[in-house]
Amino acid sequence: MNSFGQTLRQHRTAAGLGLRGLARLVYSDYGHVARVERGESGGSEALARACDAALHAGGALVVAYQREQAGDTEMHRRTVLRAMTVLAATPAVGPLVGLEALRHGLKIANNSDVDEWDQIVADYGTSYYREPAETRMAHLNADLTVLQHQIAADTGARRPRLLRAGARLCVMVALGLVASGQNLLATRWWQTAHWIADQSEDPDTIVLVHAWDVVNGCYDGRTHDTLVAMSDRALPLMSGRAATASACGLLAGRAQALSLAGRHAEAVATVRRLSDLVDRLPDAITGNVESLWGWPEHRLRHTESWVYTHAGKLDTAETAQDRALALYPPSQARLRAQVQLHRAANLIRGGHIPDGLRLATDLLDELPVQQHNHLLHAVARQVVDAVPEAERCRPAFGDLAERVHA
Repeated sequence: MNSFGQTLRQHRTAAGLGLRGLARLVYSDYGHVARVERGESGGSEALARACDAALHAGGALVVAYQREQAGDTEMHRRTVLRAMTVLAATPAVGPLVGLEALRHGLKIANNSDVDEWDQIVADYGTSYYREPAETRMAHLNADLTVLQHQIAADTGARRPRLLRAGARLCVMVALGLVASGQNLLATRWWQTAHWIADQSEDPDTIVLVHAWDVVNGCYDGRTHDTLVAMSDRALPLMSGRAATASACGLLAGRAQALSLAGRHAEAVATVRRLSDLVDRLPDAITGNVESLWGWPEHRLRHTESWVYTHAGKLDTAETAQDRALALYPPSQARLRAQVQLHRAANLIRGGHIPDGLRLATDLLDELPVQQHNHLLHAVARQVVDAVPEAERCRPAFGDLAERVHA
């Protein structure tokens, strides 16, 4: 069976046309048409249709192109299936990896589409606030091992979607490492997430990785200017595009980083821009209250609480805190506690130092131990830092500082 390139050459020569003449008729580059004929480039269905019309081939070129593409798809499918079979049969990978490889192999054998990876990513977003971190990381290890082999084996049209899923799952790993205080390892996973997102060439995925990296950088000790610069690099990708959760996350992280850098006027301007963007989000995103990938109203109020607390706009911060606390679902107790720690810092900055110290200490004592992590204690340290030097002789200050540093 002739390839598409060979069929194209036959029809072109039968029509008495040279390569340059055909390229002019189909508004294409001469070199590109030549590479397609030689089989060095696959071309596209649009080119096949244009050449078919120019050469009066009666649909033969379109059929040849589609037949060749179907063959490529089948080849990719078989390659990925072989990779899953080998992985499932490898004892060293562990039971979770082996089972997932076997399951994916069964679906690929039955021509299942790659859409399942989109669902897997969505499921992780929903389970993020409910599943224990250790369980989540074990599942991520299994899924990323399987996905790694699929990406390596599949060089076809599905590859960009696999890369998008891979970038998002890498974000999940990095978030878990930051939350447990393993910042060095987290840095490596952020770098990998950025690299895979860039390979996917999907602007929203690239923005999403930048967004979560900037937000988490506000807790892991990175310099504030570094975080602002990172957000600057991703901001152009938002231009002219629809409102997304990723774009909102980027502005939220940028606003928080600007606050930490003491650039409060810019931080307030950014959070106002964020509010405008949230108003443009589809209901499916703002209504996705329980998922890491949604952007419900309580995230906006949380960001406002952070920015206005750091800016010393205490009344505005208190209003945002009231709203956030009313909106947070029960599954997100730790994030609710972080907003209450903002309130403790608010009280201290407003001169109510004993009340602020008592509130922060009680929060840390009452929150179940499994809800404590590095991010929560980073916010608690901001409460400690808000106490003026002259007031640090109070026993309540020592109690809070001891809990935070412990």
